[in-house]
Amino acid sequence: MNQRVIEQSASKAYGVGDASYRAAGELAGITRLVDDFYELMDRLPAAKAIRAMHPADLTESRKKLVCFLSGWLGGPKLYAQEYGPISIPGAHRQFPIGEAESEAWLLCMREAAARQPYEPAFRDYLLTQLRVPAERIRAACGR
Repeated sequence: MNQRVIEQSASKAYGVGDASYRAAGELAGITRLVDDFYELMDRLPAAKAIRAMHPADLTESRKKLVCFLSGWLGGPKLYAQEYGPISIPGAHRQFPIGEAESEAWLLCMREAAARQPYEPAFRDYLLTQLRVPAERIRAACGR
């Protein structure tokens, strides 16, 4: 394998360094994903229960999710800078989140990701990785 092929392969190593952050379109791309995510949560009947767990004004929810995803995808650790350390399951423990709610959240994220100009391999990677915190939250909420 020549050096150019090795460099191209390394740039696609999602989950390594900031490769996922870059693949998501950095902060602007993550913001678009989150905006689409919450627009879908407002609109999709399957998301009604999880939308009800959020405040009427989603401004702060959007900001927190953008900040979280930035660091989670290997970019700047904006959530920690803005809000301090986070325990994703702990932050959601007060909500009744079971399998239906977890799947509704993933549905909104899947539909939002489909709207982005992501490479199919990154979209698949992202959705697979997002299932991990979704399952941890569901397990922590005991339903």
